[in-house]
Amino acid sequence: MLTVRKSQDRGYADHGWLQSFHSFSFAGYYDPRFMGFGNLRVINEDRIAAGTGFAPHAHRDMEIISYVLCGALAHKDSLGNIKAIPAGDVQRMSAGSGVTHSEFNHAPACATHFLQIWIEPKTRGIAPSYEQKRFAEDEKRGVLRLIASPDGAAGSVVIHADAAVYAGLLDAQESATLPLSPERKGYVHVVRGQLSANGHCLRQGDAAMLEGESLLTLSGGKNAEVLVFDLAP
Repeated sequence: MLTVRKSQDRGYADHGWLQSFHSFSFAGYYDPRFMGFGNLRVINEDRIAAGTGFAPHAHRDMEIISYVLCGALAHKDSLGNIKAIPAGDVQRMSAGSGVTHSEFNHAPACATHFLQIWIEPKTRGIAPSYEQKRFAEDEKRGVLRLIASPDGAAGSVVIHADAAVYAGLLDAQESATLPLSPERKGYVHVVRGQLSANGHCLRQGDAAMLEGESLLTLSGGKNAEVLVFDLAP
């Protein structure tokens, strides 16, 4: 079964300095039908205005992935990491037993556009940790490139969760497939452009939730960038 959720059905918050679309219930947005999907808890599409950002705040027991689309994200945390995360980089922070961090857009004139993703960990109370890697466009062109996994396969960042995350760029005749276990859940999020997922047309911000499916086929891309999640039931 494949269920489509349209971009306009997401939650939305405008804080002036931050515009955010929420795929699942988050902060002031609450919908009991969308509390998460499998162990995927948050996908927020955030735009941080120039010269602004998130003040230091704490997290625990969550795998947090930042996928930067445009601009750069400045990160500082209680582990001692001070990093710049440019577009094309993937950052993973395991909050574990507790970590405090801040995120900022130091650019003088342009917004930072990124996806903030939370996945529930397999084990609570682990030591917090940080990882950041770059995945070039040619690694994602016409394929689903593994970017996060429990064992760091294919050079992906390591997440302490029963999940795998793939990124792809598809246009024109390019297509990609991903075998799925029918006992698990699959989730497709269109970052930009449009494509077809198992015959269903998805546009920027749309998502597809898959249950009981054995194969995902992505095709018909028009300048599409996509994230695909293989998730615990």
